[in-house]
Amino acid sequence: MIKDSDIYRQNADNCLQLAEAAQDEVAFKRFKRMEAAWLALAEEEDWLDGERSPVGPNADRRRADRGQDAAERGKRGLGRVRPRGGH
Repeated sequence: MIKDSDIYRQNADNCLQLAEAAQDEVAFKRFKRMEAAWLALAEEEDWLDGERSPVGPNADRRRADRGQDAAERGKRGLGRVRPRGGH
């Protein structure tokens, strides 16, 4: 039987793939927020099922993942602020 948390992680992976294929910064950010939400839900579900502590080694991994996400946005040029109005 597949666990709910595994389904949530599959949803997060789908959001990551959509973010990587995004054509603009708005869509990229939206899918990355959705990915983070699904991962948070999966971790909470694991905690509710008694499979992990609410505080532990994954907290460090999440911080590292956020740093990597920021680096990826910079590589793609998505970290820059663009002025509105076509200037």
